[in-house]
Order: sequence, then C-alpha cells, then structure tokens
Amino acid sequence: MHLSEVVKRLNSLAPPFLAESWDNVGLLVEPYTKKNIETMLLSNDLTEEVMDEAEAQGANLIFSYHPPVFRPLKRITSNGWKDRIIARCLEKGIAIYSPHTACDAVLGGVNDWLIQAFDGEEVTPLQISVKPSDCSHQVTITVSSESEATMLMERLTPLLVQSSVLFRSEKRVELVCPETTLPTIVRLASGNGNSTSIQLSITKIEKVPMPGHGLGRKCKLAHPMTISEAINRIKSHLGLSYVRLALACGATLESSVGSVAVCAGSGTSVLCGAIADLWLTGEMSHHDILDATQQGTTVVLAEHSNSERGFLKVLQPRLYSLFGHEINVIISEKDKTPLSVV
Repeated sequence: MHLSEVVKRLNSLAPPFLAESWDNVGLLVEPYTKKNIETMLLSNDLTEEVMDEAEAQGANLIFSYHPPVFRPLKRITSNGWKDRIIARCLEKGIAIYSPHTACDAVLGGVNDWLIQAFDGEEVTPLQISVKPSDCSHQVTITVSSESEATMLMERLTPLLVQSSVLFRSEKRVELVCPETTLPTIVRLASGNGNSTSIQLSITKIEKVPMPGHGLGRKCKLAHPMTISEAINRIKSHLGLSYVRLALACGATLESSVGSVAVCAGSGTSVLCGAIADLWLTGEMSHHDILDATQQGTTVVLAEHSNSERGFLKVLQPRLYSLFGHEINVIISEKDKTPLSVV
C-alpha cells in the first residue's frame, strides 16, 4: 500500500487534531524514494535496538507511539542516537509515524485500554477534546410568530448548504454558519431591514467539544474492590510483576476503591483535580504524589511506558483490519522500559 494511503488511514484511526498543541504527531519521516508499505513495526519508543530490529524485519514504516522527532532538528549527524535513527531511516527508505497524544485522547485509544484494568461504569474523559469548527458563528433568531419562523426558514434555505440548523421551535431558529455567510444570514433574518420584531443573537464559535474523546479517563466501579485487589488487576492487565504504590492518608491495602482515574504516561497535569479513590498513571513527581495522598487519593505508578506499551497488542489487529490485511503488522520485541528494579 502506498505511504500516502497508509498515512491517510492512520490519521483516520487517531485524528492528529486530537493531539495536544505541544505534541509532534503524524508522519515524521518521509523517505524521498517512494516505496509501497509492506511491513509495519509497532513500538512504544524508537531506540537504536528497535531500529536494528526494523531493518532486520524489512519494515518500511515504524509506528512509534512516542515521537522520536520532538524538538526541532538543527542538524542530522552521527553524533546523537536520535540523529542516527533519522539518518538510517532516510538512507534505508523507512518512514516513521507517531500518534502519541492523539492516540491517548481518541475514543478506544490508550486511556480507554488502560482503564479496562477495572470493571468500570460511566467511563468519561478527564479533559474533553475539542476540534476546530467549520462554522465560525452560532446565530439565534427569535421571531414573533410561527408563520414568521416558517417564512424565515424559506429565506434561509438556500444557505443551508454551508450552514446547519441546530434547533427550531415555533418562534426560534438556531443555526451555525461560516463567517462568509454570516452577513447574508443577518440580512435575510432581518427581512432586509423591514422587520422590527426579529431579535438576533450572534455567538463566536471557537471549538466544538467531542464527547468520549479526551485525555485521561475516570469511572465508577461496578463492584467496589480493595486496594490490594485493584493492584492485582493492574499488574495482570499491564503484564507487570510490580507497580509502585502510595497509599492515601489513613488507607490500608484493604481499604475500598469505588472510583478510579487514569492517565497513560505522565499523568500529573491531567489527574490533578480529579476526584477518585485511586489514580493510575505511569509517573508523577514526589510533591504531586504527596498532595494526592494527603487529599485522600491512593496513587499507583506503573512506570511511564509500561502504562502505554500493552495497547500495541490491542492496536495490532485493528491495523490489520484497517489495511485490509495488505500490510504485515508486527510488534517490536526489543522495545522495553529503560527502568528495572535492582
């Protein structure tokens, strides 16, 4: 499959506009010589060991959850390990794609997978994503009678190709429109200046909320469990032999957990302020952990990439389906957390 088609489909899976403004997502390396994509290697981090593996597996594209190109590059040499990876990809004709926080935010993405460690109900994002709107303004038009509302709709109908009616009642019409059609709508709504009974309200639309999409997740547990049981579920779900635990002030391993909030990776900025009995994330600072436990929340840390890497096993069959089984999708065996317990 051609690279442009692969990128188009990957972007549909986790739209780049869902990513945080500081992030660097999407197609990061595009070789000059175009090749069809036959093999894709999935990895949480793109290290030189993973790069060796990609070459050995004949990968044409590396899907790296974390972007290996994050800060602007001033030069590409053989001095730094990230530079060497980019140079090798360009030389060998291997593309790099990274979804990062777009994959965190999307419905069914990393955070939805992470919270599946628990038997949760009413799962919602901690921070709801928004997207730019094709329409820039919302117009509310109030008239004096139902017949006047009907005539108003007749006048506005030719503009509904570019505008959308949100609500209509006997005496009120609400619609959204692009800035280019706003003057015409105002003119038609006011009856070309011949009506004094019409009231107009115009609101600037900045961004549109996307329910279900966003950073972090929170839920109530269908069946409350002890902290000890929650830890066992987390370790089983993530395939880990250990996690780090900070008990809430006054809590024990037998204390009850009825609500949970999670954030893959580094969760401080997303979790702070979330009201839950237990927080699960990859890493947090010492002082943020202290603050959480003193306010009655138990914190579980799985290490940064451990809270993300397991999602690749969920993603693999989705990608096979997304590409109609035309591309071989493999998960890196060299990708691992750089941390170990000694």
